[in-house]
Amino acid sequence: MTRPSVRPTHVRRSRTRRRYAVPALVAAVALASGCAGSSASTPTSAPKGGTVTVTNCGARETFPSPAQRLYVTGDGNLLSMVLALGAEKQIAGVTGLAAQKQTLSTVYGKDVVDRLPVSSQDYPTMENAIATRPDVVVSGWNYGYTLEKKFTPEDLKGHDIAPYVLSESCKQGNGARGTMPPWDALYADLGNLGEITGRQDRARAVIADITSRLGALTKAPRPAAPPTVFLFDSGTKNIFTSGAFGGPHAIIEAAGARNATADLKDSWTEVSWERLVSAKPDFFAFVDYPGQSFADKVAVLRSNPATKNLPAVTEGRFINLPISSWTSSPTNIDAAEQLRKALEKHGLVPASGISPRVDLQPSEDR
Repeated sequence: MTRPSVRPTHVRRSRTRRRYAVPALVAAVALASGCAGSSASTPTSAPKGGTVTVTNCGARETFPSPAQRLYVTGDGNLLSMVLALGAEKQIAGVTGLAAQKQTLSTVYGKDVVDRLPVSSQDYPTMENAIATRPDVVVSGWNYGYTLEKKFTPEDLKGHDIAPYVLSESCKQGNGARGTMPPWDALYADLGNLGEITGRQDRARAVIADITSRLGALTKAPRPAAPPTVFLFDSGTKNIFTSGAFGGPHAIIEAAGARNATADLKDSWTEVSWERLVSAKPDFFAFVDYPGQSFADKVAVLRSNPATKNLPAVTEGRFINLPISSWTSSPTNIDAAEQLRKALEKHGLVPASGISPRVDLQPSEDR
């Protein structure tokens, strides 16, 4: 695979390493009864052709509803939310589709993905967004929104464009990202985007499906001591991984394991090799995207003196899943089911009888 002209959009360059008490898995069963979102999202519906006001990153924000021209950025995760709602005909432009096209086609259909209007294969810019003439931009901090390139929610408002911010990327006061448990963040976005696109019923159905499958995973047999999973996004000098507010934390816990970096009060962040080694991980989960392949990451672990003798490395306890299933998206539940089966295969958790609905692993890594 070749390196794209930009880094994956979820990457943040600064490092935040703070202690955090691990949040319990969200008991989301109540959502299945019809609530489109968590307590962090309380949308107010509006008639067709009007507006809707939702809570986004702690603020009440107003959007056209149903939105007719969505400009969607991210690592395929935000696009996954819109496609899960069946709102593909309301998309005016997407960015960075190429690397995630195969994954999204597997989940939502090749014919649907092939028809999407690609606005740019690079990072989104204000110029590119404006040229698409959107009524709503769906993005997130470091998933498109960035102060350096002056492509921010406030910049968009200055052009009468309504900006939606990915809940996983909502900023804390210290600059770290994430303000609620990952499943809550996902439900909030699905509920909000359901209101914005006029697809509230579809949003409730998607949330109900996720919560049902999450319930099955939560009830699956657990080992006396959960195995430790280390999420290896990328890295050579340091390692990019995910903390308590990132999608991987929710996925790993749902699969019956412990996130090695659950104490970090951030979504996506950087840690040292010493931190990895001290975690003594039982299993490695890799994030697949162009730039550092699965084989490259395995080679790094097998050549580094600090990790090459770890049992997880010597016994090949690895799984490689696409970036759009690790960053906050409806396919987080697919990743959780697939991780569960991988842990069962290596005898780290008991057999559950759960079968992944979708195989997300790149074909060359199976």
